[in-house]
Amino acid sequence: MKNRFIAYIRTAPADLASSVVVFLVALPLCLGIALGSNAPLFSGIIAGIVGGIVIGALSGSQLSVSGPAAGLTAIVAGAIVLLPSFEAFLLSVVICGIIQLILGYARAGVIGDYIPKSVIKGMLAAIGIILILKQVPHLIGYNSNVEGGRSFLQQDTNNTFTAISGLFNAITPVAALIGVACLAFQFLWGGMAEKKGGWMKLVPAPLLVVLLGVGINELIRWQSGAHVLGREQMVNIPAAASTKEFFSFFTFPEWSHIFSRQVWITGITLALIASLETLLGIEATDNLDPLKRITPTNRELKAQGAGNIISGLIGGLPLTSVIVRSSANVHAGARTKMSTIYHGFFILLSVAFIPGILGLIPLSALAAILIYTGFKLASPSLFRSFYQKGWDQFLPFVATVVIILFTDLLVGVLAGLAIGLFFSARSNFRTAVLIVNDSNNYLIRLRKDVSILNKRGIKSKLAAVSENSSVLIDATRADFVDSDIVEMIEAFTLDAHQKNIKVEFKTGNLKNNGIDTNGVRPGRYKKAEALAG
Repeated sequence: MKNRFIAYIRTAPADLASSVVVFLVALPLCLGIALGSNAPLFSGIIAGIVGGIVIGALSGSQLSVSGPAAGLTAIVAGAIVLLPSFEAFLLSVVICGIIQLILGYARAGVIGDYIPKSVIKGMLAAIGIILILKQVPHLIGYNSNVEGGRSFLQQDTNNTFTAISGLFNAITPVAALIGVACLAFQFLWGGMAEKKGGWMKLVPAPLLVVLLGVGINELIRWQSGAHVLGREQMVNIPAAASTKEFFSFFTFPEWSHIFSRQVWITGITLALIASLETLLGIEATDNLDPLKRITPTNRELKAQGAGNIISGLIGGLPLTSVIVRSSANVHAGARTKMSTIYHGFFILLSVAFIPGILGLIPLSALAAILIYTGFKLASPSLFRSFYQKGWDQFLPFVATVVIILFTDLLVGVLAGLAIGLFFSARSNFRTAVLIVNDSNNYLIRLRKDVSILNKRGIKSKLAAVSENSSVLIDATRADFVDSDIVEMIEAFTLDAHQKNIKVEFKTGNLKNNGIDTNGVRPGRYKKAEALAG
């Protein structure tokens, strides 16, 4: 405990600096997701606070940041419409948290271990591209679509691409100036910090970008108030005139709906999708971690469950591990989980004491931060590296990217997973059986697990064996051979004498050690070996 405390003290400067960046990125996202979910704006703020403080403290992840997720926006918006009240929806959030706790104690976190790296990287790249596409309008002062939304289809009947094609008629010159200047500064500073290192790496570029954006806007306000940005182009959060009004923003579940079928369906749906998004987000964040630390997934499900229970009890939206905020946390230089916890406290303190100061931040400056983050997630070098790895890696990767872009995160990941499993099965199919021949000498080597999928290939090769040949069937490297394969080989051996074919077996451990794997057993080969001489 003492050593851990000392470690947190040593990393405090880096964690504090990065937490400010994550706080500045998370705040408008919390508000935008609440807006897109047809929920009270303050419910997004509550979720951000709980995600930072509660889940940050309970999680085993050092860099993951939790909060309201854009991927749940459509589900939340639909549930709020179907349920009798927002208070009834909060009860679903509590149920979601309870189910996640149960999943954590049932050790369901291993699900994330079965997601191929190509799919995880594809998810990251897709989120990066969507970040860029979704933030381009905000970069030039067009803020009609949901801040931070990830869905291809938008609530205003547009989609990601049509929204961009129509935004050039709504450019705000000052916002565009701030956005482009901040984006250019971000790339310039990032390049210089990477080359020179030293003290420049200790100062996160996003923090400087925010200060630059505020400075440009205030300079223009001082020079000419006529061209200043409008209220809708600035960070805008609810402001309380008193302590009593601040606490009035909190809402509580309506327990009279506990037996409602729709409340339970919503809670179960949220639990399943939020848990999957969290496991994917954790896996992706671990891939970004420079120190390559591994997050205990079962503990993460428990932390998410506790966070969702508390969020639902006090009026917040459902939570997941969010890769956008997590990646911003990583790229800002965070070292430990204290960055996540600090950012939660910053959200709480800011909405309680300084909502006016936060209102000075242009959304175009925040858009520049997110576009740069998106570029880091979807850099051209990433696509090039996966292409060089071969089609079995590139196709699941690019399919995940494309399908997420045109549908949503869950559909894209499932599609990428299906393609990845196909290539994995094909690879296993090819390596399980080796068949070579030299003149009239044939070698059939069975390796690893020989399943029913290999039956057709072995059968066709056996049928092609010419008369007066010798066949060696080597099973010394096989861990499992399907019983159908065994029967087919025995049938071939029984008929081999008709073509004057000599069959020889090498069964190795399968014979000598008496291994029984529901397929090959020593006794199954006795007749075949006797006939083979």
